[in-house]
Formats: sequence, C-alpha cells, structure tokens
Amino acid sequence: MDRAFHVLVLCTGNSARSILAECALNRRGGGRIRAYSAGSHPKALPHPLALELLAARGFDTDGLASKSWDEFAKPGAPELDLVVTVCDNAAGETCPVWVGAPLSVHWGVDDPAACEGTEAEQRAAFERAYRELDHKVEQLVRLDFTSLPREELRRELERIATLSPEPAPSAG
Repeated sequence: MDRAFHVLVLCTGNSARSILAECALNRRGGGRIRAYSAGSHPKALPHPLALELLAARGFDTDGLASKSWDEFAKPGAPELDLVVTVCDNAAGETCPVWVGAPLSVHWGVDDPAACEGTEAEQRAAFERAYRELDHKVEQLVRLDFTSLPREELRRELERIATLSPEPAPSAG
C-alpha cells in the first residue's frame, strides 16, 4: 500500500467514543494510519469530557467536530480500508456505501456520555472508554496491513475486538 491505511470510526452521535478512537489511531498510527470519525446522527459538538480527556493527554483538539457519515460516502471522500463501529446502534444500522469497499469490524464499548453519575463517575467512564479503545488501537497498529491477506486481516480485526485492557490500578 503506497498510502496510509484509512480507518473510519463510527458511532451514532460522533461525540465521544468515535472521536477518542480517531485521535488514538492517528497518534499511534504514526502516519501509517489516517483515521476519521463520523456518526449516523451526529451531535452538534463533541462531548466536553471527551475533549477534556484528549487535551489532558496531549492531543490537539482543534478541528475535532461531530460529522455525518454521509461525508465519507460522497465523491472525493477518502478511500476507506477499514470501518470500525464502536457502538451497538451504529453497528446495527444500514451504512452508506463506502468508497473503497472497506473491511468492517465492531468494537463495542460502553458509552461514557450515557453515564449519569457524579462528575467523578462521568470522568471515570470516559477514562475507561479511552483505555479500552486505546488498547484495541495499540493492537491494530501492530498489524502489517500491506502483507496480510484480506481474510487474515479480518480474523485479526475480529480477535482485537474481543480484547480488553488490564483493569486500571485502584486509587486506594
């Protein structure tokens, strides 16, 4: 492959999980991967706690926005190699036809934006989601996209979907 491996991360609202995964993929991919995120029913803006978490981890959050997945089905859209759904709703929806006939995989991750607890509990939910997504991303970037046959790559992506990070150390 003479270009970056293009990954689209989908979630219904494109305000939290998909944006976290997009950023982790772009950072860990080191130029080998170019990630984007979108949603079937995007929110007006990314979730403030997602942006706060990313900024605290040194990510540039300028330009992050909730976008419709329709942008990636239009002429001139990037040719996609992989579509990752991170929420069960998006995984069950009928997606547009993507440029590039990409592979697809589902990485179900609990929605931190749905946490209705205290502010500390909400922040912890975002941390858990980020850790889980980043763990999967870490495994994904280790794959050799240029030489793995498509079916073997699909099997590896499905294996990664089942992985969970080690529990976070307790604070007490």
